Amino acid sequence: MLRYAFALMVSASLIGLVHAGQFNKKLKIGDPCPTFQNLDGVDGKKHSLSDYKDKDVLVIVITCNHCPVAQAYEDRIIQFTRKWCTGADSKVALVAINVNNLEADKLPAMITRAKERGFNFPYLYDPSQKIARDLGASVTPEFFVFNKARKLVYMGALDDNMNNPKVNYLEAAVEAILKGSEPAVKETKARGCTVKYDAN
Repeated sequence: MLRYAFALMVSASLIGLVHAGQFNKKLKIGDPCPTFQNLDGVDGKKHSLSDYKDKDVLVIVITCNHCPVAQAYEDRIIQFTRKWCTGADSKVALVAINVNNLEADKLPAMITRAKERGFNFPYLYDPSQKIARDLGASVTPEFFVFNKARKLVYMGALDDNMNNPKVNYLEAAVEAILKGSEPAVKETKARGCTVKYDAN
């Protein structure tokens, strides 16, 4: 009986490893995009995953207001959006989602920050934290790139260094998808402040 119980525990552990990435303990490359529906945006509108169905690439970034690392990447996200997500013929969409329920991260503060910083991308609030849990997000900011079939092709950091980046993993992943190939780097370790998950 003990040997049987031990075998079950080992099997469960192995299954968990198979169904997770190197750094992400929830998702692996090739997994489908978790859905989200009717999330409030700083633009006063409701946003759902289906809103972006015409895009060949969808980038979801779990981020927030208060984290210094998230703040440091705001300009880079703005630049990425300007380069890849503007224009009627753009094939790429980026959606930023905040799930922290600290006062500094709630929707009113998000609206203020988006205006002050000139955000040019959808910035959504999910107080249920479901989308971040489904993505297995652990820090802010953390990036997830999905192809036209909404399969995960890259997850992790935007680039290789917060202060002096030499490799932009996010852009490389997007370029690869648009060319019909796969990114050379599919997963990296995201850097930032821990997502402030509510206690279950």
